[in-house]
Amino acid sequence: MKKTIITLILAGLLTASLASCNNEQVEKPDTGNETQVTENNKTAIADPVALLETVWNSYGDDEKFAVIGGDFSEENNKSDAPGRYSVSDAEAIDSSLGIPAASVSKIDDAASIIHMMNANTFTAGVYRLKDGEDAGALTDEIKANIEARNWMCGFPDKLIIATVDNYVVSAFGANELIDTFKTKLTDAYDSASVTVEQSLA
Repeated sequence: MKKTIITLILAGLLTASLASCNNEQVEKPDTGNETQVTENNKTAIADPVALLETVWNSYGDDEKFAVIGGDFSEENNKSDAPGRYSVSDAEAIDSSLGIPAASVSKIDDAASIIHMMNANTFTAGVYRLKDGEDAGALTDEIKANIEARNWMCGFPDKLIIATVDNYVVSAFGANELIDTFKTKLTDAYDSASVTVEQSLA
């Protein structure tokens, strides 16, 4: 008799436990790969990496090429994908991406994607402006800095600089790769506006 009562009690507890589990909302785990967030029924760009991921993920397999993303830290460096570029080392971000060291104080986050074999073949950087900073001024500063460079390993063919909401996007490299990037960027974001497009060679 005791065993039957204990069995019934345990069965009841199990049933109650299963019922309460089924009534709980199952939350999607945070994978850290969310690329966009929605605010006031408007899709906003989560961060510079998200912007570049959206563009890069729109490439077909036949359009992609070997790339690295981000700075050289273990946390940020990515193979075959965009990565975050720390803004704490202004000289490094100037050397790698072309935003002047003196202008890094105008941004609070950055991301990059670079051709694995030669940065002059393709380099793209995305910079999130701090509140109140002027995209036009930063665009002019990046343009002047890249124009003044002494290039090694060959000149890039073309430079483009665009704005997307509160982001500035720059890319330089081979004509075909830059043209494809520009198309993918403007197709991905209605707010994208190419403000600089010029030959560097």
